[in-house]
Amino acid sequence: MLSGVLHRLTDPFRHGFVRDVGILTGGTVAAQAIAVLALPILTRLYAPDDFSLFAVYLALVSIFSTIGCLRYNIAVPLPKEDTDGMNVLVVSLLSATGVSMILALPVLIAPRSVAELLGLTDLAPLLWLVPISVWAASIYTGLQYWASRKKQFGLITKTRITRSAGGVGAQLSLGAFGSGGLGLLFGQTLNNSLGIVGLARSILRRDQTALRAVNREGLRRNARTYRRFPLFSVPEALFNTAGLQVPIMIIAAIAAGPEAGFVLLAMRVMGLPMALIGSSVAQVFLTEAPQELNKGRLGDFTRKTMKRLLGIGAAPLCLVGAVSPFLFAPLFGDEWGRAGVLVAWMTPWFILQFVASPVSMALHVTGQQFVAMFLQAFGLVSRVGAVLCAMAYAPDYIAEIYALSGAVFYGVYLWIVIRVVKK
Repeated sequence: MLSGVLHRLTDPFRHGFVRDVGILTGGTVAAQAIAVLALPILTRLYAPDDFSLFAVYLALVSIFSTIGCLRYNIAVPLPKEDTDGMNVLVVSLLSATGVSMILALPVLIAPRSVAELLGLTDLAPLLWLVPISVWAASIYTGLQYWASRKKQFGLITKTRITRSAGGVGAQLSLGAFGSGGLGLLFGQTLNNSLGIVGLARSILRRDQTALRAVNREGLRRNARTYRRFPLFSVPEALFNTAGLQVPIMIIAAIAAGPEAGFVLLAMRVMGLPMALIGSSVAQVFLTEAPQELNKGRLGDFTRKTMKRLLGIGAAPLCLVGAVSPFLFAPLFGDEWGRAGVLVAWMTPWFILQFVASPVSMALHVTGQQFVAMFLQAFGLVSRVGAVLCAMAYAPDYIAEIYALSGAVFYGVYLWIVIRVVKK
């Protein structure tokens, strides 16, 4: 079945694209299968309140790890020469270390004040995990982009499976011993840390020539060459992640009960197609898009990718949205029925995201980082604004309005990407 999906997605493209997407998707399927099979157990080992705590932790880690490399990681596949690509990689790793050290200062010095600012004092004794997780996730991301540059998609696949198995295993084990929220947070931190050694070992074994070319002048030159990424892509990524995560943090701080935990579970279920296929298509798309641009075929390449994604994703996501209100309680436990209702509200959002996100890198490949940044700023303002308005005028429907705001954002995003690639 999976091979048929991949054929439908990629048959207009050359064989290499099909093969690379297939390798990444196969590994991602295995990794996500582990996470999916564990979810019904995790929802019985941990209470919805534990998931609310986990949701805020994930929000913090997601926001800062997205910008940890100052977005130089995205530039790693772009230079023609491996020596320049390696210098860009080292710039991204140094950036990740610096950002994580800055983040660690308030978390270690005044954790209670930070937790009170977030409106969740129970998080205070666990905040020390945040900078560790941010550093590990950022380093892994940088190394993964180098592996993509070298088309080592099999290696990426192995690390994804290792990360998922290790993280879920830790969450299950600690949950069985009644660890509470700590088990979820520690397991995710372990997930973010695994895979780094394998990717680094591959570089040390196969890319010694490029490594020896790393020097101060090369770092400075490539940092300047790709300075548009920290200047425009960092704000873009920050707006993007904040637009997704800040509303969850607001819901956790303001909404009564474990509402943020319900939102998190709903997003995890609806995000599975994106994690299974969309992320693999996005990674290979970034590798192939510069070549398609040079040949004058980026517009056609992007449009065909969008059409195939829509054909593959729309029907399954609609089906999940239709049955979730009836299946969540028996599947995850009686107290999780609310999450199934939210899945139905999120269906339009995730259909549009499934189509738009993989091809969003077309804006970077064409040098339209400012447009991408503006779009994500619009997403942050519209989504946070929707939640704040819901708090004031419809407090019983905050999560539902948040879901609808996501559909509006990705609809606008998709329209802009189509217009840009036409040119």
